[in-house]
Amino acid sequence: VMIVPMYMFSPSELAPVEDQGFMFGIINSAANATADQKSHYGRAVEQVFLSQPERELTFQLLFSPSEPFSAAQGVGGFSGMVVKPWNQRERSMREINLDVQAKMAAIPGLQVFAGMPPALPGGSNFPIEFVITSTDDPVNMLQYAEQLQLKAMESGIYYFPPEIDLKYDQPESEIIIDYDKVAALGLNNAQVGADLSASLGGNYVNRFNIDGRAYKVIPQISRSQRLTPEQLGEIYVTGPQNQLVPLNTFATIENKTVPRTLNRFQQLNSIKLSGMTAQLDAGLQILEDAAQEILPPGYNIDYTGESRQLRTEGGKFLPALGLAVLMIFLVLAVQFNSFREPFVILLGSVPLAMFGALVFTVLKLPNPDMPYWTDGWTTTMNIYAQVGLVTLVGLIAKNGILIVEFANVMQEHGKDKLTAIKEASLTRFRPVLMTSVATIAGHFPLTLVEGPGAAARNSIGLVLVGGMAIGTIFTLFVVPSLYMLIARQHHVETRDSTGEVAHAVS
Repeated sequence: VMIVPMYMFSPSELAPVEDQGFMFGIINSAANATADQKSHYGRAVEQVFLSQPERELTFQLLFSPSEPFSAAQGVGGFSGMVVKPWNQRERSMREINLDVQAKMAAIPGLQVFAGMPPALPGGSNFPIEFVITSTDDPVNMLQYAEQLQLKAMESGIYYFPPEIDLKYDQPESEIIIDYDKVAALGLNNAQVGADLSASLGGNYVNRFNIDGRAYKVIPQISRSQRLTPEQLGEIYVTGPQNQLVPLNTFATIENKTVPRTLNRFQQLNSIKLSGMTAQLDAGLQILEDAAQEILPPGYNIDYTGESRQLRTEGGKFLPALGLAVLMIFLVLAVQFNSFREPFVILLGSVPLAMFGALVFTVLKLPNPDMPYWTDGWTTTMNIYAQVGLVTLVGLIAKNGILIVEFANVMQEHGKDKLTAIKEASLTRFRPVLMTSVATIAGHFPLTLVEGPGAAARNSIGLVLVGGMAIGTIFTLFVVPSLYMLIARQHHVETRDSTGEVAHAVS
């Protein structure tokens, strides 16, 4: 019975975070950040990476303010470092990441998300990617997203406030033309549009050749002359008789703030919250519970990236495990020609082995300040642990098969049930022990692995070693007890015509 709550309370994730000796930082910039500002913050981030004693090399990529990706997503650039091999450093990547994140948070005016790449290919920058979808106006959706962001931070398990991809911080100047004044001044609408496009749009109008090479002619006002709305008002357009008319004589400039991008998910308006936590499943559960309380009717939740894989694929483990147990049960039923013996074998071994394996997942550190929980010799409920649990079902069932099969043979040779199970337990003790010790010894090195890929190997090793060790100990006592209660009586006593007891084998 305990394995049900133990499984439910075990921290879950798609795959354990691996120490790959590499980390990166996403530099977020303001929507109107200049190249000089990005360069300044880039140098500050670089100094943080250079201050780490474990670094081996650093890299950085800064985007131009005119880069479409940078302007839309607010990403000023990427920076990161490759650290020394495991045997040349004392700190893990997790410890280094926390130190880097703390130092970057102390830089005024800078927002950088430091993290490690996902363990499995195809993941995104953030493990948690929670999506709100609706047909409602994005402005209203943003209010609910900010409430979810606040709930996430109040939980205390997020490294930083979840990033909201909808940002109303893009300054925009709209030129509103008074067409009555345009007509009064004798201006041509097409000419006004062409002049403004040439001055501000950056479109090329022709090509010219130098030394056999063709170059585009791109007329555009220099950056220093179009920094403010007042400077835009001094742009000249061609009027009657080629006279130059300033823009502010027939147009006004209205300043407003617009979103950088309006995203859609499955043809609906969407807002995505991206964040990092130590436990992926717990972080998603907090947002799901908060969404159930906050979001009104007509709003739905969805996932992308690693979060989507966890929610869609993680729910398939229990059906797969149930199918594995059912297949073993049916095969044993054919072998023993009975449903009782397979039930004794599986009930007396599988739950106990599962209990032994889940001990190492439920004790995974949920909070550094909580007693009796540890971060060593434990693992999360991930795809590697799930593979280990399915494998464990087949391995531990062999112990029960050895005992039950021999007890049936003893009964067929005239022994009563109690004597048969006693002799079977004693006789099969050594084979059971040898099988279990061989399995444990074969997988125990996985629990001691260090270096790249260690987390995945540790996960499957702890599940198999813990499950086999604890499961074997209890199987030697539980299977004989269940055999006495449930198994068939293969030896039946009858009396012949003389009144003497005759033995019949069923």
